[in-house]
Amino acid sequence: MTGEELRELLLKKWGRSYDVRLRQTKGTIYVQVMWKYLEQQSFPLTETEYLEHLQGVMTYLNAWGGESQVQEYIEKTSERPRLGKAVSIPLDLGERTSEWIVGDI
Repeated sequence: MTGEELRELLLKKWGRSYDVRLRQTKGTIYVQVMWKYLEQQSFPLTETEYLEHLQGVMTYLNAWGGESQVQEYIEKTSERPRLGKAVSIPLDLGERTSEWIVGDI
């Protein structure tokens, strides 16, 4: 999956180009769909920067083999990002989780 495909998935599900972040907490890596989105006036990135950011996230997800987990979760969830509340998607990377250290991406 590419960054553009992730954006299309977000648009199809929620109608907005939400920000996506990777976080690691207590040994679990999460993909977080944040409440800010590209179409907001106050969004800090240009469209080009946003797509580059999504591609960076997808580079990690593709390397970990986690893209299908994220796609399935987004398609099935009834949650939606809202102010102060991200949609957190835990990744099951098996024993490989300990190999990765994730900062803010």
